[in-house]
Order: sequence, then C-alpha cells, then structure tokens
Amino acid sequence: MILAFAFFQNFSYFCDIKNTEHNCYENMLSIKNLHASIDGKEILKGINLEIEKGKVYAIMGPNGSGKSTLASVLAGNEIFNVTEGSITLDGKDLLALKPEERAAEGVFLAFQYPVEIPGVSINNFMKAAINEQRKYHGLEPMPAPEFLRLIKEKKELVALDKKLDGRSVNQGFSGGEKKKLEVFQMAMLNPKIAVLDETDSGLDIDALRIVAEGVNKLKSNDNAFIVITHYQRLLDYITPDVVHVLYNGRIIKTGDKNLALELEKTGYDDLKKQADEMYK
Repeated sequence: MILAFAFFQNFSYFCDIKNTEHNCYENMLSIKNLHASIDGKEILKGINLEIEKGKVYAIMGPNGSGKSTLASVLAGNEIFNVTEGSITLDGKDLLALKPEERAAEGVFLAFQYPVEIPGVSINNFMKAAINEQRKYHGLEPMPAPEFLRLIKEKKELVALDKKLDGRSVNQGFSGGEKKKLEVFQMAMLNPKIAVLDETDSGLDIDALRIVAEGVNKLKSNDNAFIVITHYQRLLDYITPDVVHVLYNGRIIKTGDKNLALELEKTGYDDLKKQADEMYK
C-alpha cells in the first residue's frame, strides 16, 4: 500500500481513484508538493492533499510527524518557511495571503492549546472577528440585533454553558470548556475549511463527546473538516471519509475509517519501518 501511494505522490495531485468521474480541480482545498521548514530544518517533505466539500479528513500519525506543522502552515503561521509547493482554496493562492486574510477566506484553525485573552469578553471577541470578516468582503458591520440572534443560536447549537457568558476568552476555563469555545467560534464564523489540531488532547470522554457533537452539527455540503489526531477515540464520534497517515513529513498511507481502526490495534511501527526503508 505504501509503494502504491508513493507512486501517486509523484504527481502534483492525488485523486480519489475509486470515483472515475472525480475531477481534482473541483476540490475546494488543494495542497501540492508542499515543503516547509523551521530554522532550516525541513518538516514537511512533499505533502499532496485534495480536500472536497462535504467530507471529513483525518490526519493521523506518531508524534513529530508534521501534523501540527501542516495545520500551522495552512493557517499562515509565519515561523514556518514554505520552500516549495502550493496551497489553493477555491483556486485562490493561500500562500500569498496573510493569516487574517486566510481566515476571512474561510480557513479556521482550532488550536491544540487555546490561549487565554484576559479582559476580552467572548461576545466582544466574536463581534470583532465577524465584523473584520465582513469588512474583508466589503460588507457593513453586522447590526447588533442580528449579531445577538446569531450568537444565541450558535450557543444553543453547540450547547455552550451559560455560565461562560460575560467571561474573558478562555480565562479560567477547563480544557473541555476551551475546546467547546473553539467549536462555538467555528459555528459563528462558518468557515469553508475547519482544521482541528488535536482537539481531543486533554479531554475526558464526556467532554470529547460534547465537542464532537458540536462538530457534527456544523458539517455541511459546503464545508470540509481536517481532523488531526493521534488516536482513534475522537474518530469514534467524528466519522472520517478519508484517513491519511503522516510520518516524517510525508503521507505514507491513505484509507477509509477502517484504517484508523487498524492503527488502533497495530500502531505505527510497521508503517514507519516501511517508510524509513523507502525514503532512506
């Protein structure tokens, strides 16, 4: 399977070969031969991904494989240097855009470790974010009554605890509350591409289930999710259409949800050995 997939990695894109009518150029997000480094050390070594609307993609792999780096590069984190390749969203060159412009174009990153913003209430934070997004698209600020209706609707949708009303963003929040607030922000901003960077990190099973339920409610035919995780347990609640295994900066295997189940049983060692032999 690794050899077969490596063959496809030599092309500038990767198509779903099970669907003969599939057109790669119709994909919403296209990543081609992406290389990225930090402080001169190459982390991503030729990533090719095609992301379709209406689908959930899981990216799994051992620690240090480049999963969070890929998420950061998509969002525009400037500490990483893209040395080769391209990323396009609906045909627009993402690499030419600043982080805030990428967000306005519909890229959302749910952080592994959300930061606290003392003194900034959740409502004010979301109002500023939405109005910046509207400004980018040439729209007037959202009228207050419309904003209040929207925030009430989305809080109910993701079951955001009312006790968090009026609190500063993430300040004093539990791990589960922080992750749920990330899902609430996602609901408010309605992104095209939502990247969940190890959202399951630090969550107990109840918090994990609640966060996953919120994500499932936000899935639609007009958006796509990239779920980055080490473990199968998150995928028990968010069912992926495609599972990619990332190791040492390369995608070494692709499958459906059954691949995640297989990895839960067997681990990554065999895949790592095969990949190390192939790319030595």
